[in-house]
Amino acid sequence: MSDLTFVPGPEHSPAGDLAEPVPLPHYVSRAPYDPYAVERMTAAQERFYVASQWRMVWWKLCRHRVAVASGAILLAMYIGITICEFLAPYGMDTRNTDFIYAPPQPVHIFSHGHLVAPYVLGFDYRLDMKRLERIYTPDPEKRQPIRFFCRGDEYKFWGLFPGNLHLACPAHGGQLFLLGTDRLGRDLMSRMIYGARVSLTVGLVGVAVSLTLGIVIGGIAGYYGGWTDILIQRAMEVIQSFPHLPLWMALSAILPVSWSPLFVYFGITLILGMIDWTHLARAVRSKLLALREEDFCTAAVLMGARPVRIIGRHLLPSFSSHLIASATLMVPGMILGETALSFLGLGVRPPMTSWGVLLSDAQNINVVALYPWLMAPVATVIVAVLAFNFFGDGLRDAADPYH
Repeated sequence: MSDLTFVPGPEHSPAGDLAEPVPLPHYVSRAPYDPYAVERMTAAQERFYVASQWRMVWWKLCRHRVAVASGAILLAMYIGITICEFLAPYGMDTRNTDFIYAPPQPVHIFSHGHLVAPYVLGFDYRLDMKRLERIYTPDPEKRQPIRFFCRGDEYKFWGLFPGNLHLACPAHGGQLFLLGTDRLGRDLMSRMIYGARVSLTVGLVGVAVSLTLGIVIGGIAGYYGGWTDILIQRAMEVIQSFPHLPLWMALSAILPVSWSPLFVYFGITLILGMIDWTHLARAVRSKLLALREEDFCTAAVLMGARPVRIIGRHLLPSFSSHLIASATLMVPGMILGETALSFLGLGVRPPMTSWGVLLSDAQNINVVALYPWLMAPVATVIVAVLAFNFFGDGLRDAADPYH
């Protein structure tokens, strides 16, 4: 039986308007009132209230569609750089001397109105003696099918394991230049795939250096305060007063010419990381200044916990989501810094390649006017930077408990 009983109101009374109005609602509970009764939560409510902080961040991030799409793009990029030898049609330094500055070859999947296997058209070229330029003309008679999961140029996977398996290869005796070639006849798409490994990892390693310096120095300033905080604050202001690009250039020029490209790579990474840590250190300092006055921090001090344990065990986890979001937003600056230095010839040195090294071939405006496909690495830089910015914004909003 239900605990709710129907009580007729004036409109339901046989006497109509003459009936005495009932001040109670139409449905009145006959069950005894229990002040200690607890309403049972639904499964959805219970799942929400018992969720951890990271699960809440993940739920809010999944509702940010732009951030999710950007994260998928970044995930695909970083998976790609782990297998770039397999993805690239050619080796990084493979030259095709008969096809210098060859234009991009579009992929065709239709022939005479019918769907066929993907193929590209071969080139006929001639040398224009007046302009000293190679003129390439697609020949419809030279249909060159694209092979997949095929054997091609030899390589060493991550410089360790020999192999020759590629995702896509040109037909035997054919060419496959989806983004054209450069002044030495090297496939631009293959070099962009190899260059992504350097440009994208510079951002991650540089942010790791900045994150470490920012947490350590900012944590000391925010926890101890006093003269320690004042000295660290003035030092950060001095570093921030220098314009970044000239400072990068000056420090990069110090690197010895005799260093191997690998040492130069790590040197550039350290330079980028040791300059951009100040903004993160300020954020860490401000958070610790507020959190060190909380009761749980005072309790840890009274229990005899050391400052290192208090900062690392109790204070930093309280805003770790904010640190991750801030670090994500720092990666685009690292990528742009490496690209700028390599473009100016002060960054990564050959035989290593990066997006900045590839763009150095497009410094001459006449070359860009004749061979615009040399600007293709700009598109990858723009996509990577925008993806990091959108993903970082979404992660920051998801990590904000007041958003």
